[in-house]
Parts: sequence; structure tokens; C-alpha cells
Amino acid sequence: MKIQSLFLACAACCGLSITSAHAQLRVEITGAGANRLPIAIADFAGDRTITQGLTSVIRTDLDGSGMFRLIDGVGTLSDNTNPPFADLKQRGADAVAGGTTTASNNGRFETRVRLSDVIKQNTLDMQAYVHTGAQLRATAHRIADAIYEKLTGEPGVFSTRIAYVVKSTGRFELQIADADGANAQPALASREPIISPTWSPDGSKLAYVSFEAKKPIIYIHDLATAKRHVAANFKGSNSAPAWAPDGKRLAVVLTKEGGSQLFLVNADGSGVKRLASSSGIDTEPRFSPDGQFIYFTSDRGGSPQIYRIATTGGTVERITFDGSYNVTARPSPDGKSLAYIARNNGRFQLALMDLATKQTQILTDSSKDESPSFAPNGRMILYATEIGGRGVLAAVSSDGRVKQKLSVQAADVREPAWGPLVK
Repeated sequence: MKIQSLFLACAACCGLSITSAHAQLRVEITGAGANRLPIAIADFAGDRTITQGLTSVIRTDLDGSGMFRLIDGVGTLSDNTNPPFADLKQRGADAVAGGTTTASNNGRFETRVRLSDVIKQNTLDMQAYVHTGAQLRATAHRIADAIYEKLTGEPGVFSTRIAYVVKSTGRFELQIADADGANAQPALASREPIISPTWSPDGSKLAYVSFEAKKPIIYIHDLATAKRHVAANFKGSNSAPAWAPDGKRLAVVLTKEGGSQLFLVNADGSGVKRLASSSGIDTEPRFSPDGQFIYFTSDRGGSPQIYRIATTGGTVERITFDGSYNVTARPSPDGKSLAYIARNNGRFQLALMDLATKQTQILTDSSKDESPSFAPNGRMILYATEIGGRGVLAAVSSDGRVKQKLSVQAADVREPAWGPLVK
């Protein structure tokens, strides 16, 4: 199958079957990392309804990251009480977090959290969070992010969001959920396919392709106002939008001058400019994090492979050489590695290449992987795959050790995109 027809076929099929428009993704941990840091998340002092909700989410976040091993049975520990270091050390904990939630007269809460080093018996961090009851999960994610960053030196991604497409009979929805799959909300509904959602660098907008006009058109959707505008509606197909790191431009694939070719266009739809020329099909562009290059898929060499070109144009460099089918390049946030889909012994699997050494590792054991998307800290890669005859979202750590599955009961999930860090 030629690369263009393959991508259009995937586009038409990539949707979700869902029984409820607001059904939640369920996260299942199917693998865990080695050398996990043992940590105790004590029960917080205060109203049990509030504190149990907080600590439950914090524990689930940290446990699901694959970076931590939870130590249970610690009991209640407030932010102003010295932890029982000797007991915690005997239990095997290296760190412990405790806290207190108090209610104020205006219906708000203040949660104070202390993170301590069990081995050194000192305080690592003290934070206070003011929130409403409705902001319970969001506050818990922020606390988990702070703990993760303090103990690993990397930003946590529990407060980030993911986007994906939902397909039911005669209906497509672009949905947005928390990184753990909770709080799913529709951003757009249509009777025609919606594909290729991608987040703006500041997380305020989504670019996507909609077929509602009976042809693929690229839109930019403002999440705060729910308003949108057309970014590309030229003759023929308009597809595969990718944001530049500055949020001012998009790389897109247009057929207005013949075959599928790469173009740059301003986010307001102006200033369209052709980036490369090829007798083959060029598609699936993605900017490098520094904005210097655009990675893309092309069959210009006879089979689908990954290439890159400077954003100013010029010579095209081939990146992948192993195998006859490598597509959907996604550079890591630090620009040091490249995730993509490789055909390996007839199976379509998620692969990761070290761009300096060109060494490649297959990260999954599934056979129908597609649409990889890095977490903004580079630790995990979200992707779509198929298990038991239906589509699910899955995530795997960049070392392949931690595996997660995100699914909706009796539903198919596709086209995932992981949003940026919350600022």
C-alpha cells in the first residue's frame, strides 16, 4: 500500500467507540520500572472526605509513574509533625510526605504538605495549596508533581492533559482529559472524522483536521473560548498539522500543487510557503524542540522512511535506514531521541532512536501501534494500539520498563496527543 493511501486509511479508521460521551479512561499498570524509590505518602490530617481524595490521587500518580514504590501502613502524618523516621526507615522508606487540610470560611481549603528525607531526617520541601473542593484532583496532581520533581530532578506531568478522538455511531468527538484519564470533556463533536490533534506549545489551543466539509481542512481551536478558525483550506487535502515551538507557525501537508508536500503556514492561516519538493509523498511533519529542523515521513527513496530538513529549507537528510517501513517521527522534548513506528517482522511497533548514536530500541510487544506522543518531560510515550480487537491508548517509558494501558470499557481509543507542561 502506498504511503498516502495508508495514512488516509488510518485517518478514516482512527476513532473511538464509546458508550458515554464523558466515559473516563481507566489506567492499568502492566509493567513497573526497576530501582524505584521507596516513598511513604501518609494519610493527611483534616476532613477525611477531602484528605482521602487527595492522598488517593497522589499515591496513584506516583505509583503509576514507575519511578516510586509506595510504602503502606504509615498512618496519619500532618505537615507540622515530625515523621517517625526510625519506623519509616525500618519499613524501607527513603522519603515520606505528610500534610494537613483545613477549611476556611469562604468554602475554600488550604492544604499544607511537607516532604522529608527519611535517611537524612530532614525536610526537603514545604508547600501550601489553596483550593476548592472541585479542585481536589487538580491540587493532588500539583502535589504529586512537586514531589516527583523534588525527588527526581525532573518536572512531573501529572497536571498535564491529553487529547484523543472518540468515535461512536455517526459521531466523532475530540476529547480532552487529565493525564490520568480522568475528567474527560468533549472539545468538539462532528458527524465526520476528526484526526491529528496536536497541542500548541502553551497548551491553549489544539490544531486538528476535520472532514466536516467533506474534505480535510486544518482548524485551530481555542480551548478557553471554544472558538476556532481555519488554518489551511486550500484546494485538495490539508492535513498533518504540527506546531512550531514558538507557536506562531505550523508545518502542514498540502496537495494544492500536486502530491502531498510540506508547507509552512502562519497560525492565522496566512503566509503559506512550500518547504520541500519531492516526486514522492512527504507527510507527518514534526518540529525539533529547538525549531531548527522538521522531521517527516517520505517514500522518496522507494519505501516510507523518516527524513529531516532545516526549517529554512535546503538539503534533506535521511534518518532511518533499518527496515523498509518507518513512519510518524516524534522528537523527544530534549531533542536527543526520536520515537517512531517501525514495521518489525510484520508488526507495527513503537521504536526509539538515540539520534547521536543511531541505536534503536523497540519499546513495545504489540503489533498495531500508531500515533506516538511524548510526555513533556520525555519520560513516557503515549500511543494508540490494538488489544483484543479494539483500540486502546497505551504508554511506555522511554526505557521500555514501565507500561500502562488507558482504556474505556467496550470502546476504542485513538489519535492521542500529550499536552505541554502546565505553567
